[in-house]
Amino acid sequence: MSQVLLRYRGREIGAAEAGFIQQLIDQHPGLSRRRLSVELCRAWNWTQPNGQWRDMVARSLMLQLHRAGHIRLPDKRFSPPNNVVAKRTPEPTLPLWENPRQCTLRELGTLEIKPVRRTAEEPLFNTLMEQHHYLGYTQPVGEHLKYLVFAGADPIAAMAWSSPPRHLAPRDRFIGWSAPVRRRNLHLIAYNTRFLILPWISVPHLASHLLGRIARRISADWHALYAHRIWLLETFIDPARFRGVCYRAANWLYLGLTTGRGHNAPTKRCDQPRKQLWVQPLSRDFRRRLQAA
Repeated sequence: MSQVLLRYRGREIGAAEAGFIQQLIDQHPGLSRRRLSVELCRAWNWTQPNGQWRDMVARSLMLQLHRAGHIRLPDKRFSPPNNVVAKRTPEPTLPLWENPRQCTLRELGTLEIKPVRRTAEEPLFNTLMEQHHYLGYTQPVGEHLKYLVFAGADPIAAMAWSSPPRHLAPRDRFIGWSAPVRRRNLHLIAYNTRFLILPWISVPHLASHLLGRIARRISADWHALYAHRIWLLETFIDPARFRGVCYRAANWLYLGLTTGRGHNAPTKRCDQPRKQLWVQPLSRDFRRRLQAA
């Protein structure tokens, strides 16, 4: 058995695998790094759940091996802009929809919940989040969905969901999965990163109503875009700002506090506010689904 050179995305890369990649590079001297990553995906049948190649993952793996001196990549031909870093701040929204609504949920009328990712209404979502959410707008990375909620022609709310944090001790104990299973099935969880009710909307029970409606449709919407379903929802709540009333009313479960160490923290020192972790299972057999091989 060859020595393990690198563990990447749950896959052990040894000298034999590195040698195979170098042979692939040598056999295709005219290909760019991007094209080589696609060829590696073809050779390893490395695909996403929706059938697309994992070429970004393959390219990152080859780059790590190259930097460690295990393979020799061809010179970089093009450096595309980093969309997350270079993305412009959304333009300020015009007060076209600042139509105050102070009424009951019934009086608000029929509500339309629209997935707007990759649609003409996605810029509106980005702008509303940037202008009216206390955290502003951040471009999600990886799998994600964006929803706008309309009352008639007026947008009244917005909600964003993305891939979850890799490791949350209260959640992982709640599911009961092992570290290898977590790495394999983490994409079956959706993380609520933003929830915005526009500031001129004052409708009791609106937030919990929208959470309930999203929970009934998000798995199907995710499957339509990424070819796999979602079995658990999760979110963080800052107890210094909020009490989590709408999540509790929508039957979410409180699991405990985060460590306060943040994402990919290099030490065990608590340097960020500790937040509440809330989850909502989307089926009775969610544990079996999340623990499946």
